[in-house]
Amino acid sequence: MNTPEAAGEPRPAGEPGPGDGALGDWPPHVLEENGALLLARLRRHFERLRETPVRVPSTPVRVRTLLDGEPPAEPEDFETVLADTFRHVVPHLVQWNHPGFHAYLPNSSSGPGILAETLAAALNPNAMLWHTSPAASALEETVLRWLAGLAGYPPDAEAVLLSGASSATFTALAAARDALPGLDIRERGLAGRADLPVLRVYTSDQAHSSVDKAAIALGAGLANVVRLPTDSSYRLRPGVLDAALRADRAGGMLPLAVVATLGTTAVGALDPVPRLAEVCARHGVWLHVDAAYGGLWRATDTPRDVLPAIDAADSVVVNPHKTLFTPMHASALYCRRRGALAGAFRLVPEILRTDDAGGPTDFMDRSLELGRGFRALKIWWLIRCFGTRGIAARMERLLGLAEELRRRVLAAPGWELTADAVLPVVCLRHLPPGVGRQETDAFNARLLDRVNAIGDVFLSHAVLRDGYTLRVAFGNLHSRAEDVDQVWWRLRGAAAGEF
Repeated sequence: MNTPEAAGEPRPAGEPGPGDGALGDWPPHVLEENGALLLARLRRHFERLRETPVRVPSTPVRVRTLLDGEPPAEPEDFETVLADTFRHVVPHLVQWNHPGFHAYLPNSSSGPGILAETLAAALNPNAMLWHTSPAASALEETVLRWLAGLAGYPPDAEAVLLSGASSATFTALAAARDALPGLDIRERGLAGRADLPVLRVYTSDQAHSSVDKAAIALGAGLANVVRLPTDSSYRLRPGVLDAALRADRAGGMLPLAVVATLGTTAVGALDPVPRLAEVCARHGVWLHVDAAYGGLWRATDTPRDVLPAIDAADSVVVNPHKTLFTPMHASALYCRRRGALAGAFRLVPEILRTDDAGGPTDFMDRSLELGRGFRALKIWWLIRCFGTRGIAARMERLLGLAEELRRRVLAAPGWELTADAVLPVVCLRHLPPGVGRQETDAFNARLLDRVNAIGDVFLSHAVLRDGYTLRVAFGNLHSRAEDVDQVWWRLRGAAAGEF
């Protein structure tokens, strides 16, 4: 047979071998053509974003009916798949990347991040070892140093990019547990040991549920998550923490860690980290700061002077995907106790042993994750394409939009702010005349349902000390002054019974 192999010659690049047929990937020109179709669809999506509902009413039965079915035996045309996606899938997603999305803590993706995710997916590197993708590891080091500078944390701290604040808090508390002297939990575990004291984790009554999940996974248990009462601004009180640590030590319990929060989910409260760090230092207790939402606002001028410094914390998490317009997932965990993360997680099977010289960073040593995607690329592109000043200006705009809504609430009869915040989370409610708390709570719950049923804005709620509250958070890159007008119009109209 007259083939390149028969003649001892290599096959020309791109030429199929015997039996290959159509069993490979799309040819590069087809990838380009279909990529152009997708980008054209995305262009139309963003051009019509303000005409697109943030959320449409749907039921599980309806959505499952649209999407359930048997897998096709034969290949389908990409244009058909794309059309079905925008016909049946996209309308039934909540549009988080929409200027009318004000629920929870909004996140937003940007053009540089979107395209970086495409390139990262195409190249598909695994950044577990320096050896497996040197540039990915080196870029992660650079990006982590840049983010540390924006957040005000020591740039030489041990650090790693993770999927989110929940995994980061778990990782930090695992390092804190394994750093406790004399317990040897990494080797001996927890089960069947009568020599171990009860381990306790301390946090505020406003802290994220990821603290509880970490305690479950680490074997401390929910009963040993001590949620301490906060002050009138929903901040963890150093004196209360000090008393709790003293009482537990006197009772034979062992503090594992304290978790402070910079930007609580409900109201955006800022725990006084430097004062809490002083308490932790006196007691010799690890301080972790969940700054997933609040940590990177230090990049702006407006709240920098009032944001508590975080550099004294033993570990800190900040989330570029919450505030830096980076597609999910991208969360940065820092630990100023050098070697603590690796001390908890480093485990190298023979197949992964290398002889790399020069002290390279193997990021797999710093968390549970072995296989690791190229998260650094989208952050690198975004910071380079917008610049730190450009990013700060965009964040400043969001702060200004929230402040404008606060001014309107304060000026409107029958409305009140239920919490004060530096960050762009506005907590408010309507006060119907002549009714008590229970009726006020029920009215505002109905108001929220009315607003969200319309579909052009989407809000969430919290229950604070004095009752049910509505939350309007600004975090979308596309938000403008007209979005304040829109949400305020919807709130007032729903309260007046117009919708």
